[in-house]
Amino acid sequence: MISLQDISLRLGSQLLLDEADLTVYSGQKVGIIGRNGTGKTSLFKLLMGELSADTGELDMPKDLRKSQMYQETIGSSRTAVDYVIDGDSKFRAIEKQLVQAELDHDDQRMAQLHSELELLHGWSIKNRAEQLLSGLGFELDDFNRTVQQFSGGWRIRLNLAQALMTPSDLLLLDEPTNHLDIEATLWLQQWLLRYEGTLLLISHDRSFLDVVVSHIISFENKKLFLYRGNYSDYERQKAERLSQQQAEYEKQQVRKKEIESFVRRFRAKATKARQAQSRLKELDRMVDIAPAHIDSPFKFKFLEPTKLPPSLLACEDIAFGYETPLIEKFSINIRSDSRIGLLGANGQGKSTLLKVLADKLPLLGGEINRSDHLNIGYCAQHQVDELDTQATPMQLMQRLDIKVREQEIRNFLGGFDFQSDRVTETIEHFSGGEKSRLALALVVWQKPNLLLLDEPTNHLDLEMCHSLEVGLQQFSGALILVSHDRHLLSNTVDQFLLVRNGKLEVFDGDLNDYEKLLLEQTKADNRSGKNTESGAQDKLSKKEIRQQAAEKRNQQKSLRDKAANLEKQINNNQAKLAGLEEQLADASLYDDSKKDRLNKLLLERAALISTIEALEEQWLEASEMLEQEDS
Repeated sequence: MISLQDISLRLGSQLLLDEADLTVYSGQKVGIIGRNGTGKTSLFKLLMGELSADTGELDMPKDLRKSQMYQETIGSSRTAVDYVIDGDSKFRAIEKQLVQAELDHDDQRMAQLHSELELLHGWSIKNRAEQLLSGLGFELDDFNRTVQQFSGGWRIRLNLAQALMTPSDLLLLDEPTNHLDIEATLWLQQWLLRYEGTLLLISHDRSFLDVVVSHIISFENKKLFLYRGNYSDYERQKAERLSQQQAEYEKQQVRKKEIESFVRRFRAKATKARQAQSRLKELDRMVDIAPAHIDSPFKFKFLEPTKLPPSLLACEDIAFGYETPLIEKFSINIRSDSRIGLLGANGQGKSTLLKVLADKLPLLGGEINRSDHLNIGYCAQHQVDELDTQATPMQLMQRLDIKVREQEIRNFLGGFDFQSDRVTETIEHFSGGEKSRLALALVVWQKPNLLLLDEPTNHLDLEMCHSLEVGLQQFSGALILVSHDRHLLSNTVDQFLLVRNGKLEVFDGDLNDYEKLLLEQTKADNRSGKNTESGAQDKLSKKEIRQQAAEKRNQQKSLRDKAANLEKQINNNQAKLAGLEEQLADASLYDDSKKDRLNKLLLERAALISTIEALEEQWLEASEMLEQEDS
C-alpha cells in the first residue's frame, strides 16, 4: 500500500499539492490525469525519491521494487537488447559475479550463482527482452543496433522496454503511448493487463486508459481525487457531480446543444459503413459527459474557411516515398466534407502521404490537382521543433497577420490557455504541451479548408485533447488525420484508409474491426512461425521450453485468479446495489424533507452502477485473455 497524508509539494515557487491525501493499494492499476503543469510528473519523482515533500508523510513499503519509464536517453554503444536487459540490475550483478567466479575457477560459487540465475529465469532473459522489443515494433535487424543509432522516438520505446523488463512491484509510466503506433499500443495494453504489480499511468490516451486502469487519480485544485473505474467512468461521475451545481447548468446546456446539433448533422449524412455507426454511438455518449469538461481552460473553434470549394485536391496514380516509392498508383479525391483517418504501422507511409499532400515532399510519380482556393493547415508530428524559440506567441501570430490587433490575438490565444504575460514570453522555456498548443493555434488562425494533422495530441493533456476533438467535430472543412489516439479517430473521421505492405486502400470497418484484424494477423504469424518474439532463428533448448511452459501456466493461473476475484467483487457490488434499490423504493424518501438523503442515495447508486460496469468489462477482458492463453 502507498499512502500520502497531508502532502504539500512545491516545484520552485509553484505549489503543486496542498495537504493532499491519497491511498493506492497493491495491485491496483491507476490512471493519473490533470492539466499540464499540475504536478503529475512531480508526483512520480516524489514516489521515486527524486523529490521530497515540503510537509506531510509518504508511506510505502521499504522493500518495494520500483520501475520507471524515463523520457530521455543518452546515446550509447549498448545494443538494443543489452540496453533492455540492463533494466534487470540484479541479473546484471549476478552475471558480473559469475564472470569473476569463472576467472577464479570457483566451482562452488559458480554453482551458487547458477542457482540464483535459475530463480530469476535468467536463461530466458534475452528471449524476454526480444519479446518486448518485438511487441513495441522493433524489427529483428534492430535488436543488435546500438542505442545511438535510433532516433529520439525509438529511444523512448527502448526506455519503455527497459522499464517493462525491470522486475517491479510498482511501475510508473509517463505517457508511454506518445511514440507508439496503434499496433504497439494494443500490444502494450495486453502486457499491462497481465502485469501483477501496482501500475501508475500518466496518459492522455483515453481509449488506452479505459482498457488498462481500474481507478483514476485527478489533480484538482492542488488536491488528489480518486475515482473508481476507468476514464469514461471518471467523466460520468464528474458530470453527475457538476450537473447538480446550478451555476454550471446553463453552460452545460449550451455544450449539449452543440454536440446534439453535430450528431444530427452527422446522422443525416451517415453512410452504411460500420465506422459511421460506431461514431454516432460515441457522439451520443458525449452529450452525457459534456459537463465533466465545463471547467476546461481550453475553449477554441476552428475558424470558418474563407472559401470551401466542393473539391479541394485530386490525386491521380501518385507514387510517393523517398529514394524508392512506399506507395504507387494511389488515387483519391479529397472533397470539402472528407474526413479521413489513416491506419497502419509506423514506417508504412502515413506521415509521408501528409507531407506529399502538404507539398513538403515531391512526388515520385503521378500528379496532384489542387483547387485554386485550397488552403492547407498542416501540423507535422515534430512541428514543435520548427518553432522559433526566441519568438513570443504574440510575435508568431503577428508574422501570420501584421494587421491584426493585439487584443484580438490575446483573445484568440486565451482559448488555448495562453493568458496574460505568457503571450509575450519567449517560447524557449515552454513545455512540450505548451509548444504543441501553440503550433496548433498557428494552424487554426490561418483558416484552412483542409487540415492535415500528424499525431496532433502528442504532449497534450486530456482536457486539451477533448477540446481538440470538439473543435474538429465543428470544423466545416476537410480533415486527414494520423493518430494513435483511437478516441480522437473514432469521434472525428468517418472513413479509414489502411496503408500496409506497399498498398493504400479503403478500410471498410471501424477501429474495433482494425484491432481484430491485427489480432488475427498476430495469430497467423504465430502459427506460421513468422513472428520474431524469439528474436532469433535458433531452436529453444528443452530447458527453455520447460521454462516457457511454466511461465504460461503461471500466467493462466494469474488470469483465473483475477477473473475469480473480479466475479466476487461484481457479486458484492450487485448485492449493495440491490440494497440501495430497496431503500429507493421507499415512497417517503421522496418528501422534500429527505431531499439530501435521496440525492446521496442516487449518487451512491450511480457510482455502484459505474463500478459494476467497469468490473464486468475487466472480467470479460480477463476471460478473453484466458481463452487466448488456453488456445
